[in-house]
Amino acid sequence: MRLYAQTPARRNRQVLVDLTAVALIAVAVWAAFFVRDTIMLLAEPGQKIESSGDGLAEELGNAGDAASNVPFVGDVLEKPLRSAADASTGFADAGASHQETVAQVADVAATALVVVLVLFILVLWLFPRLLWIRSSMTVRRLADAPGGADLLALRALVGPSAALVKLPTPPGGFADAWRRGDQETIAALSTVALAHAGLRR
Repeated sequence: MRLYAQTPARRNRQVLVDLTAVALIAVAVWAAFFVRDTIMLLAEPGQKIESSGDGLAEELGNAGDAASNVPFVGDVLEKPLRSAADASTGFADAGASHQETVAQVADVAATALVVVLVLFILVLWLFPRLLWIRSSMTVRRLADAPGGADLLALRALVGPSAALVKLPTPPGGFADAWRRGDQETIAALSTVALAHAGLRR
């Protein structure tokens, strides 16, 4: 199995396309992490709420402890302070929940972006590469089979005519020479068919 063409021009194009695909995949991954980091900025208010709630709950808890030591009215003073501390803890929990939700959204968005972009790149890049590999294997097997040169010559005759213009036209034309079994013409045409597939003899 050949991964790259044997002809320099086609091989260079394949290498360039491969490098471009790898670069685009790297950019897609970078873009996904950039989007994730941008979404995570929305978690900052939740961090502030959590921090403020924890701090307020701690202060109110300390105040409740101090109030409980006041003679006669300590219990009366402690209860509202404890209730306020519990409410502050609720604020802190809400801030933590907000951060968790934002993180989940950021992870899902980044993962979806990576999957979609990478699949798109793979479809545009990998599928044609696999088709070329399969086609090149078929052409190579055909060339190595008995009578393969004749079939490749026929393939060149029915293919693009631009490559035939560069060949010296035999007496009676290429088709007539192929029908007569002119080995020189058949060899030249089969070489053209191989070159069209990016292969050499």
